Amino acid sequence: MATELCNLNLAVLIDADNAPRTALGSIMQEIAIYGTPTIKRIYGDWTNPNIGTWKMSLLENAITPVQQYGYTTGKNSTDSAMIIDAMDILYAGNVDGFVIVSSDSDFTRLAIRLREAGLRVIGIGEKKTPAPFIASCDKFIYIELIRAKYQEPEDEKYGQRVRRFPKKTSEHPPVPPDAVRFIADSVSDIADEDGWAYLGELGNLLIKKRPDFDSRNYGFSKLTALVRSIPRFEVDARQVAGTNTTHIYIRDKEV
Repeated sequence: MATELCNLNLAVLIDADNAPRTALGSIMQEIAIYGTPTIKRIYGDWTNPNIGTWKMSLLENAITPVQQYGYTTGKNSTDSAMIIDAMDILYAGNVDGFVIVSSDSDFTRLAIRLREAGLRVIGIGEKKTPAPFIASCDKFIYIELIRAKYQEPEDEKYGQRVRRFPKKTSEHPPVPPDAVRFIADSVSDIADEDGWAYLGELGNLLIKKRPDFDSRNYGFSKLTALVRSIPRFEVDARQVAGTNTTHIYIRDKEV
Protein backbone atom coordinates (compact mmCIF):
# COMPACT_ATOMS: atom_id res chain seq x y z
CA MET A 1 0.00 0.00 0.00
CA ALA A 2 1.23 3.50 -0.77
CA THR A 3 1.83 5.15 2.61
CA GLU A 4 0.73 8.56 1.39
CA LEU A 5 -2.76 7.15 0.86
CA CYS A 6 -3.20 6.19 4.53
CA ASN A 7 -5.02 8.04 7.31
CA LEU A 8 -7.00 10.40 5.09
CA ASN A 9 -10.33 12.06 5.74
CA LEU A 10 -12.27 10.76 2.76
CA ALA A 11 -15.41 11.68 0.88
CA VAL A 12 -16.94 8.49 -0.52
CA LEU A 13 -19.19 9.04 -3.55
CA ILE A 14 -20.93 5.98 -5.00
CA ASP A 15 -22.63 5.68 -8.36
CA ALA A 16 -25.56 3.34 -7.69
CA ASP A 17 -25.96 2.76 -11.43
CA ASN A 18 -22.44 1.31 -11.66
CA ALA A 19 -21.74 -0.32 -8.30
CA PRO A 20 -22.76 -3.74 -6.91
CA ARG A 21 -25.07 -3.72 -3.90
CA THR A 22 -23.86 -7.03 -2.45
CA ALA A 23 -20.24 -5.85 -2.21
CA LEU A 24 -21.01 -2.54 -0.51
CA GLY A 25 -20.06 -3.65 3.00
CA SER A 26 -16.76 -5.06 1.79
CA ILE A 27 -16.04 -1.91 -0.21
CA MET A 28 -16.47 0.19 2.94
CA GLN A 29 -14.12 -2.14 4.84
CA GLU A 30 -11.53 -1.74 2.10
CA ILE A 31 -11.89 2.04 2.18
CA ALA A 32 -11.21 2.04 5.95
CA ILE A 33 -7.69 0.80 5.20
CA TYR A 34 -6.88 4.13 3.56
CA GLY A 35 -8.63 6.54 5.90
CA THR A 36 -11.83 7.65 7.60
CA PRO A 37 -14.89 8.10 5.36
CA THR A 38 -16.27 11.31 6.85
CA ILE A 39 -18.74 11.79 3.97
CA LYS A 40 -20.60 8.80 2.52
CA ARG A 41 -23.13 9.36 -0.24
CA ILE A 42 -24.69 7.20 -2.93
CA TYR A 43 -26.44 8.62 -6.00
CA GLY A 44 -29.32 7.20 -7.97
CA ASP A 45 -32.98 7.46 -8.84
CA TRP A 46 -34.45 5.90 -5.70
CA THR A 47 -37.96 6.02 -7.18
CA ASN A 48 -36.84 3.25 -9.54
CA PRO A 49 -37.86 -0.12 -8.04
CA ASN A 50 -34.80 -1.76 -9.54
CA ILE A 51 -32.51 -0.17 -6.95
CA GLY A 52 -34.86 -0.46 -4.00
CA THR A 53 -32.86 -3.48 -2.77
CA TRP A 54 -30.08 -1.10 -1.66
CA LYS A 55 -31.99 -0.05 1.49
CA MET A 56 -30.55 -2.51 4.03
CA SER A 57 -26.99 -2.12 2.71
CA LEU A 58 -27.22 1.66 3.05
CA LEU A 59 -28.57 1.44 6.61
CA GLU A 60 -25.91 -1.06 7.67
CA ASN A 61 -23.11 1.16 6.35
CA ALA A 62 -24.61 4.56 7.28
CA ILE A 63 -24.51 5.81 3.70
CA THR A 64 -26.73 8.73 2.71
CA PRO A 65 -28.79 8.19 -0.47
CA VAL A 66 -29.01 11.21 -2.75
CA GLN A 67 -32.03 11.35 -5.03
CA GLN A 68 -31.36 12.15 -8.67
CA TYR A 69 -34.19 11.80 -11.14
CA GLY A 70 -33.50 10.53 -14.64
CA TYR A 71 -34.71 13.55 -16.58
CA THR A 72 -34.07 12.03 -20.00
CA THR A 73 -34.42 8.43 -21.10
CA GLY A 74 -31.06 6.83 -21.78
CA LYS A 75 -29.06 9.58 -20.05
CA ASN A 76 -27.26 9.15 -16.74
CA SER A 77 -28.02 12.22 -14.62
CA THR A 78 -26.41 10.56 -11.58
CA ASP A 79 -22.97 11.52 -12.92
CA SER A 80 -23.80 15.22 -12.94
CA ALA A 81 -25.11 15.13 -9.37
CA MET A 82 -21.95 13.39 -8.13
CA ILE A 83 -19.68 15.82 -9.93
CA ILE A 84 -21.51 18.87 -8.56
CA ASP A 85 -21.38 17.51 -5.00
CA ALA A 86 -17.71 16.61 -5.39
CA MET A 87 -16.84 20.18 -6.33
CA ASP A 88 -18.87 21.54 -3.39
CA ILE A 89 -16.98 19.20 -1.05
CA LEU A 90 -13.67 20.17 -2.63
CA TYR A 91 -14.23 23.88 -2.03
CA ALA A 92 -15.44 23.28 1.54
CA GLY A 93 -11.93 21.99 2.29
CA ASN A 94 -12.97 19.39 4.87
CA VAL A 95 -11.45 16.26 3.30
CA ASP A 96 -8.03 15.07 2.17
CA GLY A 97 -9.24 12.84 -0.61
CA PHE A 98 -12.09 11.20 -2.48
CA VAL A 99 -13.19 7.66 -3.16
CA ILE A 100 -15.18 7.36 -6.38
CA VAL A 101 -17.01 4.05 -6.62
CA SER A 102 -17.97 3.53 -10.24
CA SER A 103 -16.90 1.76 -13.42
CA ASP A 104 -17.92 4.75 -15.53
CA SER A 105 -15.30 6.68 -17.50
CA ASP A 106 -17.40 9.84 -17.19
CA PHE A 107 -15.64 10.52 -13.88
CA THR A 108 -12.20 10.73 -15.48
CA ARG A 109 -12.18 14.53 -15.70
CA LEU A 110 -13.47 14.84 -12.13
CA ALA A 111 -10.65 12.68 -10.80
CA ILE A 112 -8.10 14.74 -12.72
CA ARG A 113 -9.56 17.99 -11.36
CA LEU A 114 -9.52 16.76 -7.77
CA ARG A 115 -5.89 15.71 -8.08
CA GLU A 116 -5.01 19.08 -9.60
CA ALA A 117 -6.36 20.59 -6.37
CA GLY A 118 -3.93 18.46 -4.36
CA LEU A 119 -6.39 15.84 -3.11
CA ARG A 120 -5.91 12.10 -3.29
CA VAL A 121 -8.31 10.10 -5.43
CA ILE A 122 -9.01 6.40 -4.98
CA GLY A 123 -11.15 4.71 -7.61
CA ILE A 124 -13.08 1.50 -7.03
CA GLY A 125 -14.70 -0.28 -9.95
CA GLU A 126 -14.96 -3.50 -11.88
CA LYS A 127 -12.28 -4.79 -14.26
CA LYS A 128 -14.33 -3.50 -17.17
CA THR A 129 -13.56 0.07 -16.05
CA PRO A 130 -12.02 2.07 -18.96
CA ALA A 131 -8.29 2.75 -18.73
CA PRO A 132 -8.59 6.59 -18.71
CA PHE A 133 -10.53 6.58 -15.43
CA ILE A 134 -8.07 4.14 -13.86
CA ALA A 135 -5.11 6.29 -14.93
CA SER A 136 -6.73 9.43 -13.53
CA CYS A 137 -6.72 8.02 -9.96
CA ASP A 138 -3.88 7.82 -7.43
CA LYS A 139 -4.94 4.25 -6.77
CA PHE A 140 -7.57 2.04 -8.35
CA ILE A 141 -8.97 -1.09 -6.70
CA TYR A 142 -10.93 -3.74 -8.57
CA ILE A 143 -14.21 -4.80 -7.00
CA GLU A 144 -13.46 -8.37 -8.03
CA LEU A 145 -10.43 -8.33 -5.70
CA ILE A 146 -12.50 -6.93 -2.86
CA ARG A 147 -15.12 -9.63 -3.37
CA ALA A 148 -12.49 -12.36 -3.25
CA LYS A 149 -10.80 -10.88 -0.17
CA TYR A 150 -14.01 -10.72 1.86
CA GLN A 151 -15.63 -13.74 0.18
CA GLU A 152 -18.61 -11.67 -0.96
CA PRO A 153 -21.18 -13.03 -3.44
CA GLU A 154 -21.17 -11.85 -7.03
CA ASP A 155 -24.45 -10.55 -8.37
CA GLU A 156 -25.84 -9.19 -11.58
CA LYS A 157 -26.69 -5.50 -11.78
CA TYR A 158 -29.73 -5.68 -9.52
CA GLY A 159 -28.81 -8.65 -7.36
CA GLN A 160 -30.86 -11.26 -9.23
CA ARG A 161 -28.18 -13.95 -9.29
CA VAL A 162 -25.65 -14.90 -6.63
CA ARG A 163 -22.47 -16.92 -7.02
CA ARG A 164 -20.00 -17.67 -4.25
CA PHE A 165 -16.28 -17.47 -4.87
CA PRO A 166 -14.37 -20.71 -4.34
CA LYS A 167 -12.21 -21.00 -1.26
CA LYS A 168 -8.73 -19.59 -1.57
CA THR A 169 -5.87 -21.99 -2.05
CA SER A 170 -2.20 -21.70 -1.10
CA GLU A 171 -1.05 -22.32 -4.66
CA HIS A 172 -0.31 -19.37 -6.91
CA PRO A 173 0.08 -19.35 -10.69
CA PRO A 174 3.35 -17.91 -12.01
CA VAL A 175 3.51 -14.14 -12.15
CA PRO A 176 3.11 -13.05 -15.80
CA PRO A 177 6.35 -11.99 -17.56
CA ASP A 178 5.06 -8.47 -18.26
CA ALA A 179 4.43 -7.96 -14.53
CA VAL A 180 7.92 -9.23 -13.69
CA ARG A 181 9.44 -6.82 -16.20
CA PHE A 182 7.36 -3.97 -14.80
CA ILE A 183 8.61 -4.65 -11.28
CA ALA A 184 12.20 -5.08 -12.48
CA ASP A 185 12.12 -1.78 -14.37
CA SER A 186 10.76 -0.03 -11.29
CA VAL A 187 13.47 -1.57 -9.09
CA SER A 188 16.05 -0.22 -11.52
CA ASP A 189 14.51 3.26 -11.29
CA ILE A 190 15.10 3.58 -7.54
CA ALA A 191 17.96 1.13 -6.81
CA ASP A 192 21.11 2.31 -5.04
CA GLU A 193 24.61 1.74 -6.41
CA ASP A 194 24.52 -1.88 -5.24
CA GLY A 195 21.20 -2.51 -6.96
CA TRP A 196 19.05 -2.62 -3.81
CA ALA A 197 15.65 -0.91 -3.66
CA TYR A 198 13.57 -0.33 -0.53
CA LEU A 199 10.31 -2.25 -0.86
CA GLY A 200 8.18 0.53 0.63
CA GLU A 201 9.46 3.00 -1.96
CA LEU A 202 9.00 0.40 -4.68
CA GLY A 203 5.36 -0.11 -3.72
CA ASN A 204 4.72 3.63 -3.96
CA LEU A 205 6.37 3.81 -7.38
CA LEU A 206 4.44 0.84 -8.78
CA ILE A 207 1.12 2.48 -7.87
CA LYS A 208 2.22 5.83 -9.26
CA LYS A 209 3.03 4.16 -12.57
CA ARG A 210 -0.07 1.94 -12.62
CA PRO A 211 -2.85 2.97 -10.21
CA ASP A 212 -4.48 -0.47 -10.57
CA PHE A 213 -1.32 -2.37 -9.61
CA ASP A 214 -2.17 -4.67 -6.71
CA SER A 215 -0.40 -7.80 -5.51
CA ARG A 216 -3.83 -9.40 -5.12
CA ASN A 217 -4.16 -9.37 -8.90
CA TYR A 218 -1.53 -12.13 -8.89
CA GLY A 219 -2.87 -14.08 -5.91
CA PHE A 220 -0.74 -12.52 -3.15
CA SER A 221 -2.01 -10.51 -0.21
CA LYS A 222 1.17 -8.43 0.10
CA LEU A 223 3.86 -7.09 -2.21
CA THR A 224 6.53 -8.82 -0.11
CA ALA A 225 5.03 -12.24 -0.83
CA LEU A 226 4.72 -11.39 -4.50
CA VAL A 227 8.38 -10.45 -4.99
CA ARG A 228 9.57 -13.41 -2.91
CA SER A 229 7.75 -15.73 -5.32
CA ILE A 230 9.67 -14.42 -8.33
CA PRO A 231 13.08 -16.15 -8.74
CA ARG A 232 14.49 -13.13 -10.56
CA PHE A 233 14.54 -11.06 -7.36
CA GLU A 234 16.68 -11.31 -4.27
CA VAL A 235 15.06 -10.16 -1.02
CA ASP A 236 16.92 -8.91 2.05
CA ALA A 237 15.30 -8.16 5.43
CA ARG A 238 17.32 -5.56 7.35
CA GLN A 239 16.69 -4.65 10.96
CA VAL A 240 16.84 -0.94 11.72
CA ALA A 241 19.56 -0.29 14.30
CA GLY A 242 18.25 0.14 17.83
CA THR A 243 14.68 -0.88 16.94
CA ASN A 244 12.54 -3.93 16.32
CA THR A 245 11.62 -2.62 12.87
CA THR A 246 12.61 -4.56 9.78
CA HIS A 247 12.88 -3.01 6.31
CA ILE A 248 12.66 -5.16 3.21
CA TYR A 249 14.96 -4.53 0.24
CA ILE A 250 14.84 -6.11 -3.21
CA ARG A 251 17.48 -6.55 -5.93
CA ASP A 252 17.22 -7.73 -9.54
CA LYS A 253 19.60 -10.67 -9.99
CA GLU A 254 19.70 -10.19 -13.76
CA VAL A 255 21.28 -6.72 -13.57
